Amino acid sequence: MSVGVAAAGATRVAYGLLRRRPPVEARMWRRTNYAGRGVELYGGLAAAAGAATAVAAARGVALRTRIAAVGAALAAGACGAYDDQYGSPAEKGLAHLKALREGRFTSGAAKLLGIGAAGLAAGVLLKTHPADQLLTGVVIAGTAHAVNLVDVRPGRAAKAVIAVGAPGLLRRGPAALLAAAPVGAAAAVLRDDVSERTMLGDAGAHALGAALGAAVAVANGRTGLLLHAAALVAMTVTGDRISTDERLWKAPGVRHVDSWGRVAHPYG
Repeated sequence: MSVGVAAAGATRVAYGLLRRRPPVEARMWRRTNYAGRGVELYGGLAAAAGAATAVAAARGVALRTRIAAVGAALAAGACGAYDDQYGSPAEKGLAHLKALREGRFTSGAAKLLGIGAAGLAAGVLLKTHPADQLLTGVVIAGTAHAVNLVDVRPGRAAKAVIAVGAPGLLRRGPAALLAAAPVGAAAAVLRDDVSERTMLGDAGAHALGAALGAAVAVANGRTGLLLHAAALVAMTVTGDRISTDERLWKAPGVRHVDSWGRVAHPYG
């Protein structure tokens, strides 16, 4: 619990600092959301910093594990921030692979390769067997991608991180401590996210997803890693449907949670 509180506190501090003193130029960190409203990207940067800071300072977690989780989160956040600044809306998801085949290196391809490499590096630190290291890399990179996939409506990605990570808090040991960091960071920016003052962006979504993926990897052996990796690969293949098919988000129960706290407007 203390790690989650630390993550939330660090996130709020970072968020306040970023709003007062934006990195580079403020206009670089503003976007128009799906409803045509102007929002800022500071929430995502702050959440990435808050989660990484809490993990780095966590007691009861081996140094090697902390390095792996912090490294994966920061690398994923940096790759996401790069895509936030230089990415093209026309090239999303598997379109980046098509671009690579055509000899074009997009910001999304840089993100794909960078987060994949960070996931594998974390896998080497977290596991000993090569198969487990590979699966860990898939889980970390896949979770980062999955959180970003659902970041198409205010608060949706933050709620997903909280919903997936919260059960992990019931565990004992380092996995619970690692899960508390992204959950705390996501909770800290949720109100501003659903109120459309800020958004996670690729930086925040990927960083929180990678941190959550590291917690999943630490909590599971080979069988669990294989099941999680298979589910995440399936999500990647059907990514466009998950991102754009609103029928998935209007199912009983899901719609209520998904829309909680969101500003009402005629765009749905």
